Amino acid sequence: MSLSSLSISGKFCSFSLGKRCCYGNMLKHARYIWSKLFGRYLWVTNTVSSGGLLAIGDGIQQQIEHVQGISITPGYDWGRTGRLFLVGLSLGPPHHIFYLWLDKVLPKRNPKVIFKKIMADQFLAAPFFAVNFFIGAGLLEGKSLSGSWQEFKAKFPTVYAFDWLIWPPTQTLNFYFVPAMYRVLYINVITVVWDVFLSYMKHKDQVAQKNTIKHDRE
Repeated sequence: MSLSSLSISGKFCSFSLGKRCCYGNMLKHARYIWSKLFGRYLWVTNTVSSGGLLAIGDGIQQQIEHVQGISITPGYDWGRTGRLFLVGLSLGPPHHIFYLWLDKVLPKRNPKVIFKKIMADQFLAAPFFAVNFFIGAGLLEGKSLSGSWQEFKAKFPTVYAFDWLIWPPTQTLNFYFVPAMYRVLYINVITVVWDVFLSYMKHKDQVAQKNTIKHDRE
């Protein structure tokens, strides 16, 4: 084997080892960041994901409205998505605290405890987060507190009925199989579907009013 061949072979080996070291370092950093996001800074992860996924849900709902030709604005309403993002951020910490508390007072995973957790979620968490969603979003829209409260009372029965359809089976899987550190993240992923529905409920009267005015002009 010539010296030039050995040189090329050595360079190739060095390049391959360098790539492996680079990938290894990247993987090490990724694991470190992941451990922080779902460890020490779990509350930040839960808060940001709560806001981000509510914004995604609204984005999906806006696209549905555009496709159906019933959108409130001619273009994408970034203000509307921004308001729901802020509402989601405000709901993240209470979600985080609630599930930590629930695991502390009901630590086991037998059927009786799972049932108690689901009932606590439905009768304590669901009404609390629903009222804060409508009042928070209403206030950010410029509504008064009484106006936001009236909107909540009008829409809560439908929201709560759908809540019972989607969340008990979701929470059964959550409490049985999902580790505590990933619990809010798992809920937030499922929540994308829920958030599309919430965005629809929040803005359906505005959509109806806009399209009534549009038809009257025609």
